[in-house]
Amino acid sequence: MSEPSAEAADRSGRPPTLTERTIEAVREGIRNGTLVPGELYSVYRLADELGVSRSPVRDALLRLAETGMVAFERNRGFRVVLPGARELTEIIAVRLALEVPAAQRAAVRATAADRAALQNEYEAMQVSVTAGDETAFMMHDQRFHGLLLELAGNAHVTRIIENLRDATRLVGTSTIRTSRSLEDVYQEHLPILDAIQQGSPSTAGAAMRRHLESTGRLLLQEAARKSDTNLKSNALWNDLVGHPPVGE
Repeated sequence: MSEPSAEAADRSGRPPTLTERTIEAVREGIRNGTLVPGELYSVYRLADELGVSRSPVRDALLRLAETGMVAFERNRGFRVVLPGARELTEIIAVRLALEVPAAQRAAVRATAADRAALQNEYEAMQVSVTAGDETAFMMHDQRFHGLLLELAGNAHVTRIIENLRDATRLVGTSTIRTSRSLEDVYQEHLPILDAIQQGSPSTAGAAMRRHLESTGRLLLQEAARKSDTNLKSNALWNDLVGHPPVGE
């Protein structure tokens, strides 16, 4: 795992604390596969690898545990947690509540430079699709969503969504291998981009909702496929999101 990066700085320009840098390092480890779900990791070893004391590492892990990304085992260490069906559905419900209005607000606030930046990320996603580069695609996907959230102007929402995306990243990657292609995901972003370019908040919100609900349904299907239990995903979705998944 790489040393905590100065890139973890707060968007206000404030230098990141050791805890914040450690959070970003752990999240990056989850993204790049250095930290694997289910494996037991030592807090002491992580602190040594990052070159920081154990106190900010514990604080960082406690904050990540609040998001459900890691879980502690008393006197043993911590594990990265692969979210279950209920956790996935709750995450999608939160993303819908936050990202749909954010897309609407972004459509109103976007300048020509903002629209160009979104277009650049979308085109970079297309390059990744052509190259079959899943890692690069996911990076540009995250940047695309991040730009929209920054346009909405709420830094707390941006941080919340970043954590939630990381919590579902491993499951989301598996759906690309089993349920949909990079091209499918790429195409889902076009209506969002078009709505932002046209300055249409209602269309942007509706396009974001369709994209997130499509992602949520596939995440639940993947959870059902991996589960040994009889997962009632339709009832779970209807209870937590309010719109039952199509085709179940």
